[in-house]
Amino acid sequence: MKLAFSTLGCPDWTFTEIFTVAKDLGLSGIEIRGIRGRLFAPDIPRFSAERLEETKELLRSGRMEIPMLTSGAVLGDPAKAEEAEAEAMAYIDLAGKLNSPFIRVMISPNPFPEDCDVDAAAKLYGKLCAAGEKVGVTPLIETNGVLADSARMASFLDAAGANNSGVLWDLHHPYRYCNETPAQTFDRIGKAVKYLHVKDSVMVDGRVTYKMMGYGDVPVRDALAVLNRAGYDGYVTLEWVKRWNPELEEAGIVFAHYASFMKFLLTSLAAVESK
Repeated sequence: MKLAFSTLGCPDWTFTEIFTVAKDLGLSGIEIRGIRGRLFAPDIPRFSAERLEETKELLRSGRMEIPMLTSGAVLGDPAKAEEAEAEAMAYIDLAGKLNSPFIRVMISPNPFPEDCDVDAAAKLYGKLCAAGEKVGVTPLIETNGVLADSARMASFLDAAGANNSGVLWDLHHPYRYCNETPAQTFDRIGKAVKYLHVKDSVMVDGRVTYKMMGYGDVPVRDALAVLNRAGYDGYVTLEWVKRWNPELEEAGIVFAHYASFMKFLLTSLAAVESK
């Protein structure tokens, strides 16, 4: 498995700072969810037509990649369907130019289940998958909102009927909001999982409180074990939501801890499997 972090965790850093830290920590990739004041990836100067080749060469030189561009496209609100489609299409176009295999889309803006139009979302998702297939980019639908329920996610994928589809398994949401174990989630949608988001938390007075990896109760090791047994060799990416929660610990501390913690877990899993 390969490790990365999302730029959601370092909203004040420049691209150069992001790249340098990821490289120094021995990570394989950087997931883009905004850089400094620009959240919409196609507007980030580093990805402009004038600087695109320079950026790609920097990534090549550091043996680094951008495995996913994380859009904010919400598919389950018919009133914003045109806006969501336009955003997702722009991300697909940029991902193709960056040789990034995935973009993220979601059914609703919040991680917890809430009302949305699942049928309309499935139709739009199928359309996006068809567009992405033409440029070698797969739109991944995240396990958030009502699709944090893996049974509903499985039905959603069937309804979309797309060849070029896949799931961004955000481990936190099915566990926290639907009481699913990693084994239960993977049993239902494992064949579609192409990317993993991890973050840790505890519940305090009925509210989610985010913690650094290993300090909460999210079963990260169990999820890695399930994926390891299945032969998963994709990304495990830390989504530290500091852009939305500025009170959280600083990125430099959190990213270094994440890299160390995850390498320990992966090494220990490999040792168990080799016995």
